[in-house]
Amino acid sequence: MRNPTNDTARLTDSPERSCILSREHGSRDGLVRLALSPDGDVLPDVRAKAPGRGAWIGVSRAELETAMAKGKLKGALARAFKGAALTIPADLPQLVEDALRRHALDRLGLEAKSGFVVIGGTAIDKAARSGRLYALYHASDAAPDGAGKLAQAWRVGTDDEGSGRKGLALPVPRTILSLALGRENVVHVGLTDARAAQRANDALSRWLHFIGPEPIPAACETPSQGASTAQFSGMDDAGHMGVDQLKQDSE
Repeated sequence: MRNPTNDTARLTDSPERSCILSREHGSRDGLVRLALSPDGDVLPDVRAKAPGRGAWIGVSRAELETAMAKGKLKGALARAFKGAALTIPADLPQLVEDALRRHALDRLGLEAKSGFVVIGGTAIDKAARSGRLYALYHASDAAPDGAGKLAQAWRVGTDDEGSGRKGLALPVPRTILSLALGRENVVHVGLTDARAAQRANDALSRWLHFIGPEPIPAACETPSQGASTAQFSGMDDAGHMGVDQLKQDSE
């Protein structure tokens, strides 16, 4: 039987960028772009659409906060933006986290509109056992036994019993996940397309890496369950407004 794990390998090459803080190189899909608003505010540009020069970071929130406190971020941004006048918002780490969360949930919503998402235990179980499941996610308040049964069906469908493969528990409750997908009472989410799973995993990996403490591996393999559970107050927040401002500037 086909193993979907192999199908979610990197399907396209992404240009590399260098983190201005760590100086490490990586795919731009795994980094976060910072851009300047017309007023000179440094804001997250997670879709990398804003015009002009940008600066890329690949650190966690804790590392970004440390860099801000020590003045390292200010110096790195001054070099990246060639001495342009800029202001670093005191809440930049929260703006980045909110923007990454919004982007990740929007990505799941887009995949749902494209028909690549299945929800509900019965539908996911069927897709998993037939070998058509490429990624599996759970709301933070999902019951462990329900998540475990779907993971078992996934392992059966991929001839991978005993591997420990399981879905990824997202740091959002079912209420937020339901809003993102435009459905009611979404507890478990399955993706039935390899490219859709890759796109979703890219967005989720950036978000969970930033909030820490550890990045996650590919969603179709055994993920880390150690990501912190931040508070989520809604879909429209300061981080979203910051991204919107940059988007408007680019149009």
